Amino acid sequence: MSADRNTNGTDSPAARLQALFEGHRLTPTQRRIAHSMVRRAADVPFLSSVELAELAGVSQPSVTRFAVALGFDGYPALRKHLREVAPVEPAADAGSYNEYQQAVEAEIENLRHLAEVLADPRPVQKAGRLLAASRPLPVLGLRAAASQAYGFSYFAAKVHPDVRLLHEGGTMIHDRIDAAVRAGATALLCFALPRHPREVVDTLAYAKESGLAVVTVADSAFAPVAKVSDLLLPAAVGTGLAFDTACAPMLLGRVLLEAMCDDLPDAQARLEEFDARAVARGLFVE
Repeated sequence: MSADRNTNGTDSPAARLQALFEGHRLTPTQRRIAHSMVRRAADVPFLSSVELAELAGVSQPSVTRFAVALGFDGYPALRKHLREVAPVEPAADAGSYNEYQQAVEAEIENLRHLAEVLADPRPVQKAGRLLAASRPLPVLGLRAAASQAYGFSYFAAKVHPDVRLLHEGGTMIHDRIDAAVRAGATALLCFALPRHPREVVDTLAYAKESGLAVVTVADSAFAPVAKVSDLLLPAAVGTGLAFDTACAPMLLGRVLLEAMCDDLPDAQARLEEFDARAVARGLFVE
């Protein structure tokens, strides 16, 4: 979540797991295990340490050390705790699905998890206020996240007076942040997806040093960008195909647009003006 982390207020298995991890300083390997557990929250109480290690792509001893880091004697004690405080039925068997269907089902589960997170709208509403108030509004997304940043910027420009897309890295990116700050920017929106480029972390650190409030959409609350974000909104990516899928981050970006529009008094007027001009120009084929 953020510097305002997990305030979703739900009682879902994923929310309970997220709350369990709060306040612990986890290593990158441990964050990977935590992320895998949140994504498979319904299954975790029924997994062995070996199965969890395979799910997270780590060693079995790493799972044991992770449980100890959370304050348990070992993984069996952690699993026993999960079964006691978060009893759930194991997830339905997906063995009958082919690999393509499994990827779709995993993405559907990511969207369900996002819906649970959005049960408390306050983090997104806060983000919307920050983004609406920033004039200009820089939007950062590099490499895999560039398309997310572009999509948000395309629609945001229809309601926000000055959106600046930062989708190409290199030595100029700090200059563009400096220019945005000089022009009056107060916040920056970042889309951060795996694999996380080091340049994104460095750029967000520079943005914070420059006085910008950093709002980040990332694949996990444990992503490397969390430490350089003022408000982090998680939306998991799908990993079942050769290339990650990002339906949940895209949808969260549209939700952020909605929240931003709520804090832009002239947003509806701008949209109506655009529609009128589009009709006059014959812009779209009906």
